[in-house]
Amino acid sequence: MFAEITYATRPGSERPNEDLVIAGPSWIVVLDGATAAPGVDAGCAHDVRWLVGRLGGALAAGLAGGDGTPLADLLEAAITDTAAAHAGTCDLGNPDSPSATVALVRHTGGRVEYLVLGDCSVAFSPAGTAVSDDRLECLPGGRPYPLELVRRMRNVPGGFWVAAARPEAARQGVTGEVDAGGVRGVGVFTDGVARLVDWYGWTWGSVLTELEGRGPEAVIGAVRDLEVARGPVRGKRHDDATAVWGRLGGT
Repeated sequence: MFAEITYATRPGSERPNEDLVIAGPSWIVVLDGATAAPGVDAGCAHDVRWLVGRLGGALAAGLAGGDGTPLADLLEAAITDTAAAHAGTCDLGNPDSPSATVALVRHTGGRVEYLVLGDCSVAFSPAGTAVSDDRLECLPGGRPYPLELVRRMRNVPGGFWVAAARPEAARQGVTGEVDAGGVRGVGVFTDGVARLVDWYGWTWGSVLTELEGRGPEAVIGAVRDLEVARGPVRGKRHDDATAVWGRLGGT
């Protein structure tokens, strides 16, 4: 069990926040909905927040069962259930169908399990180590990517994987576990917070120090201050940003 779970989430603009956090005594779910490019037909009657809410609810129900089902199995079932909920009204074969990146953490027994799909991150204190899925950063040609390349490489072998309508994506997540005895706490982040490391020169150790010492809201505040002072490396000035701190019991 976690002794305490705290989080903050902040939208990147006047648009609704497409991040989502759900947590229970021993688990954390973080989802980051992928905003479609302007003018793109997603083939879906639902927006990204609908997909994120459905996926999050299904994952929470599975984790709350507490039966130790592998995290990849839980994500596969959540994608399957969510796809079934709109298969009759939407074109789920459309490569621009709503999608989300995912980070799952579960503290069970003497270990902390994790699954990361897409550009969310999980980091462990005090080691300062982090788990990320960087396949979106490894597409051919380097950034900025043409829209057609991203469409072609989404949820295919050799490309990058996200939670959308293909249950097999769950088997492509970065998974593992660490010994809970060496962990004081776990940070879970969307890529709006990972900008601190990816763009602004922070280490994951410094992110965790800020998270543990001053809390999730301070971490997001640090991102926003740097975005204003130094600007974005690419893309939108601000992104939806979520930071979660799970403190393990006995620490």
